[in-house]
Amino acid sequence: MKILIGGAWPYANGSLHIGHLAGLLPADIIARYHRLKGDDVYFVSGSDCYGTPVAIRAKTENRTPEEISNGYHREFCDCFEKLGFSFDRYGKTTDETHISFVQDFHKKLYQSPYVTERTVPQAYCETCGTWLADRFVHGICPNCGNSARGDQCDACGRVLEPESLIDPVCSLCGNTPVFRESTHLFIEISKLEKELRDYINSHPKWRKNAIAFGNRYIDEGLRDRAITRDLSWGIDVPKTGYEDKKIYIWAENVLGYLSQSHAVCQERGTDFQKLWGTDAKHYYVHGKDNIPFHIIILPALLLANGSGYHLPDEIISSEYLTLEGNKISTSRNYAIWLKDIVDRYHPDSLRYYLTASGPEKRDADFSWEEFYHHHNGELLGAYGNFVNRNLSFVQKYFDGLIPDGTPDEYLTVRTEDIFASTGSRIEKGALKEALGEIFELVRYGNKYFDTNKPWKTRNNDILSCRNTIYNCIQLIANLAVLLSPILPFSSQTVCQWLDLKPHWERQTIKSGTQLPPTGILFERLDKKIIEEERSRLPAKE
Repeated sequence: MKILIGGAWPYANGSLHIGHLAGLLPADIIARYHRLKGDDVYFVSGSDCYGTPVAIRAKTENRTPEEISNGYHREFCDCFEKLGFSFDRYGKTTDETHISFVQDFHKKLYQSPYVTERTVPQAYCETCGTWLADRFVHGICPNCGNSARGDQCDACGRVLEPESLIDPVCSLCGNTPVFRESTHLFIEISKLEKELRDYINSHPKWRKNAIAFGNRYIDEGLRDRAITRDLSWGIDVPKTGYEDKKIYIWAENVLGYLSQSHAVCQERGTDFQKLWGTDAKHYYVHGKDNIPFHIIILPALLLANGSGYHLPDEIISSEYLTLEGNKISTSRNYAIWLKDIVDRYHPDSLRYYLTASGPEKRDADFSWEEFYHHHNGELLGAYGNFVNRNLSFVQKYFDGLIPDGTPDEYLTVRTEDIFASTGSRIEKGALKEALGEIFELVRYGNKYFDTNKPWKTRNNDILSCRNTIYNCIQLIANLAVLLSPILPFSSQTVCQWLDLKPHWERQTIKSGTQLPPTGILFERLDKKIIEEERSRLPAKE
């Protein structure tokens, strides 16, 4: 089966932090699982390089927007590689492959009955000398009276227009912007209300946040949105008369899923139309704040284009991640930056913690104390210890050869069943449940080892000893495959030790298999890292 997995495109205006990782990690887990199943996987994402924030940062630092975005793109690629992200293609919106695809998409889009031309007020800051994106206009929400951005009020959730704000100011300099008339192309999303409502209602098993967000946006009244903008940094509008304008960033960055998967199809010589047809399955993985773009904006663009593109099937939308009890704040540097920790900790440790305790279905808090306990108590203490004591036992008492043994009937059935049950959970995005079920098996393995006491039976009942170790080795082989989507580095190590070529099915290691030299999977963390890491954070407000 063809599987498209789209990870949200991080904005190339600043470094990635632990919250970004929490929202994006499920995409790699799902991609790795589907590859083990033998599916034809297209896991794509990229760096979002255009838009006002990049241009403003470039101006502030006396650099070009290309230099800013390319620098962060390289940083992102380095972090993702060290964290084990298995992208089939990770591009950037400034790539020619993306630009050409977007322009072709827009040319057809402009011919549809859903695109119209309008003259509207647009915010311009005379002090900064730049047109302002909606979110760079701040003021008072006319609906609830709280502080709000020009695109949305976070307090009441209402979608806004910047000119509707009370006492609007430029968020960059604090001065009052002026609103100048400008002609733009709009996509009339309001005309797609029935299609979008039917689409959302056809997915009752999405996560609650996605369904709630989608219905609320429709119930409040869908807003027609400009798809062009008065900008200097962006993709040129492929339409006569719009030479001085750019495609609005939100109307091109979500098309990156198409542009990058199109490039992968070309590389593989596979059919792009089939990938975007009815026989494929599409996952979109992102944080809570990106939900509207994936269940309203992207589907609206795909529907309006009229090419019959496949709409998103699974929306894997995480909740928010806080840090040591406080909201992550990039402006205050209150964050754990990925570039700073990818070399300090085992990547599987970070992946394990954020899967076991991340914001999958509710807000979660990243705590260094909990990270320490999860690593030492579960990853090392339960799983790593089970692997180590069995493999070292084989090395020490059986000359590195897997002993003969009789398969334990209960373990055979349980490992057969767990591939089906955890696979089903992963396909639904229930990664925390999947990991929990696998670690129940880890704990059972440790209990099995302790109950059968092979360190004693090797002296008085060698047959029992051989059976115990044989079955523990089978369990380790199966655990390595079950955990490989979540813990790819340590799983690869175990698979190499056992000479496994993993597939998502029950594994069997033959008696007499020779183990190479083995070692420990995880180092124990010193408790002092808790305060060391906390001391790197600025004081809480």
